Amino acid sequence: MEPILTRQSKTKALRDGARRRLMIAYGLGDAGTGLAASQLGFYLFAFFTSAAGLPAFIAGSLLMVIKIWDAINDPLIGWLSDHTKSKWGPRLPWMIGGSVPLGISLAAIWLVPSGDTSEKVLYYIAITLLLMTAYTSVNLPFAALATEITEETSIRTRLNAARFTGSILASLTGLVVAAWLLSSGNNGYVQMGRITGLIATFATLVSCWGLAPFAKKARKPKLHAEPLKLQIKRIFNNSLFLKIICLYLMLWCSLQLMQTVSLIYLEQVINVPNQISKWIPIPFQINALIGLQYWSFFSNKYGRLKALSRGALIWISACLILIVFPPLKAGISLDSLLTFDTFESFKMTFLLLIIMFLGFGASTAYLIPWSLLPDAIDADPDKPAGIYTAWMVLVQKIGIGLSVQLLGLLLSFAGYKSSTNCIDMLNCSEQSLTALATIRICMGLIPSLLIVLGLLIMKNWVTQKPTYLSKTS
Repeated sequence: MEPILTRQSKTKALRDGARRRLMIAYGLGDAGTGLAASQLGFYLFAFFTSAAGLPAFIAGSLLMVIKIWDAINDPLIGWLSDHTKSKWGPRLPWMIGGSVPLGISLAAIWLVPSGDTSEKVLYYIAITLLLMTAYTSVNLPFAALATEITEETSIRTRLNAARFTGSILASLTGLVVAAWLLSSGNNGYVQMGRITGLIATFATLVSCWGLAPFAKKARKPKLHAEPLKLQIKRIFNNSLFLKIICLYLMLWCSLQLMQTVSLIYLEQVINVPNQISKWIPIPFQINALIGLQYWSFFSNKYGRLKALSRGALIWISACLILIVFPPLKAGISLDSLLTFDTFESFKMTFLLLIIMFLGFGASTAYLIPWSLLPDAIDADPDKPAGIYTAWMVLVQKIGIGLSVQLLGLLLSFAGYKSSTNCIDMLNCSEQSLTALATIRICMGLIPSLLIVLGLLIMKNWVTQKPTYLSKTS
């Protein structure tokens, strides 16, 4: 049987039961943060503009603050995690400590406080700072474990597949809860937050229990005192890491931009009724889950870069179709769409198929960059997984923050109108043609260009030779 623990731990190969426990526990580890990320990605911008009544520019700015703070605390928590000592290793104490604050803040962010715009902004800034600190405390140490538990490339890929399988399943759960509750009006956001906050905390704690024996024996970071400047040089002189981090930035900026604008695109551009629009992210996530399994198998058999190129082609094709997709007839009823004998119902069916292909192709953004990251970490003789993981996530979050700020700016310049009660399309403000065109560009054209840039960055990956800064540099 193939050994899956590190050479440093010097353990024997795991039995099937232990291997199964490892995969299930690692799959649960990203459930809480994956659930939070999907709800924030799909619903938070729409919540700020359609329930809290914040202008698009301010909503985009708040999302940027979330990501910038999330990025700033990554290197700090990564460094602290690398230097934490406990009998269960350096990672689990952080995951346990962040689990309850994650659930509480995830529930609180969906409240609409009384007061004017400035008071609401101050409230959301305070809650998001807590939420992102707890998020990073759970997610970053957890992500580092994939490299430290095993040195086998195939097992690392399976661990990341298990991780994002759990993440997507949790996201699906969160999206089902959201679609079910949001039909009741703005109060549905409050109920959604409470339920998903409990799920996030419980899943994280169960994962910690399952990972405990493996984390205890996992490879520990090789630490020695060195200036921060030298540490930064070590990271940015790793040529493999630079390519991976740029790829990750392009793919996740594309994915995040599409998630952020998706509900607005569906309801205000395509005229999808509210009773259906809140459910459409679910087939996207289901096909992302299917794609994750397929691309994991495909990459192990044919290579990770070939899986990336095939998935990206599907992703880009779906984006280009969404740019020109014709809107449904304004005011069309749910019953009319469900008859399946009209041209409007045909368009709705075709839209769902495009969304499904979109999820299938976009699943490569979850799997491929993280499956490539251990290659870069192994190129460094000290293998400080926490530091590399932190910097990868830091740059990605800064890029996402800037992309959602760009969305807010573009919509504001295009004259997008916010509301405090846009749960039902009848209560939404009518948008200008310029605003509708801008939404289409953000949903399809910009993501396509970002994906193409990512593919160009990874060109000649096979011939790339890793370089890194030695300890004596």
